[in-house]
Amino acid sequence: MFLTVVSLHHSHERHHTPKGAIQRMPKPESAGYDYDVVIGGAGLAGSAAAILLARRGVRVALLERRSDPEAHKVLCTHSLTANAYPVLDELGLIPALGKSGAVRNEARWYTRWGWIEPRAAPAGPELPYGYNIRRSTLDPLIRSHAAKTPGVDLLLGHQVTGLVREAGRTLGVRARTPRGEREIRARLVVGADGKDSAVAKFAGVPARLYENARFGYLAHFRNLPLHGGIGHAWFLEPDMAYAFPNDDGVTVLAVLPDKKRLPAFREDLEGSFFEFVRALPEAPPIDSAERITKISGTVNYPLHSRKPTAPGVALIGDAALTGDPLWGVGCGWALQSAQWLAEAVASAATGRGDLGRSLVVYARRHRRRLRGHQYLAADFAKARPFNPLERLMFSAAARDESVARHMHLFASRLIGPLRFLNPVALAKASAVNIKHCGAAVPPAHLSHIGP
Repeated sequence: MFLTVVSLHHSHERHHTPKGAIQRMPKPESAGYDYDVVIGGAGLAGSAAAILLARRGVRVALLERRSDPEAHKVLCTHSLTANAYPVLDELGLIPALGKSGAVRNEARWYTRWGWIEPRAAPAGPELPYGYNIRRSTLDPLIRSHAAKTPGVDLLLGHQVTGLVREAGRTLGVRARTPRGEREIRARLVVGADGKDSAVAKFAGVPARLYENARFGYLAHFRNLPLHGGIGHAWFLEPDMAYAFPNDDGVTVLAVLPDKKRLPAFREDLEGSFFEFVRALPEAPPIDSAERITKISGTVNYPLHSRKPTAPGVALIGDAALTGDPLWGVGCGWALQSAQWLAEAVASAATGRGDLGRSLVVYARRHRRRLRGHQYLAADFAKARPFNPLERLMFSAAARDESVARHMHLFASRLIGPLRFLNPVALAKASAVNIKHCGAAVPPAHLSHIGP
């Protein structure tokens, strides 16, 4: 293990610290603080927050417990839903994503009523899109972008071991490094350290857990063609699966069955995985594809949510809220929550405003934008069949492109549940289904008439 400290406070050039060396912290510009903000976790949420805060004049320490700058998250849908596009654009990452081979994440979804295909006709308006890109590509990319941002110190090999607290308020962190413990003081501590957040634990922020009645396994394949070259998702009620094309010609294939099927997977993981995929409608040709990673996953991935703030503390990404992985929303929400936090607290973090009030603004926005989505996801995680409203919308979307496009906006988290299920949308879906049933079944008073 080695320790790397990258300091970019006063230069646009990246300074390389010799292996095993510690570069001294810059002198604080405000009495009592080493930085304005210290962020625990240099994944998507933490790196994005560091960039966006630093661009607003905030001095940021970005801590990452792992020493390898190429470290990345393994278990992930590898999907950035369209709600993340504005954040990626503000970060300036769109060109880099293109050069890295990121794939626009168009998709089609299988239901018992047929395929929902929101892709627009050639003459129609373009659908909003995000990207599919493997975390082994994305995580080092955004972390490097953060390290090159003036005002950010990327501190690799720094693991948060506690919080500095005075008078009931958090004023920094204690961190373990290969050279020993150190204390870093800041006006604000940000937990971007995942669902098992140490920052949340040390701040005493409890998590509300929701049972997930599905388990999940995924693997990466080459030479796995998909219809139309776009992503696929299968709603099998209660089982789920998806296949997403990614950068470098790699497809991520995941299965999320009901836990009733868990004994078979535990007995024969590879056999059960392949058998499950072979049985999918329009199944991708898994037997002729090249599997390039092991089959990995989790048998118990609960959803959780935490209050995203505490005195002197903010939580972003999975530290604040973990969504059901079957929806592929975690990466998008990580980037959005980083942006919301930066917009809310940047001024106060530099001492030019009330930090407490700024955190209230962030918490309110986080709750307003994500609470409804999380409620529906937690309910669907019970591995239940579609409820009546879902049956109405999914069946109509399989029969009508305009309803399919409306569903795409919701699946991309560009609209919330209230807009998705607004009276106009419900009336449209009802009309589509009535028309379909009328065309498929003759009226009762005419059913006795022969051809």
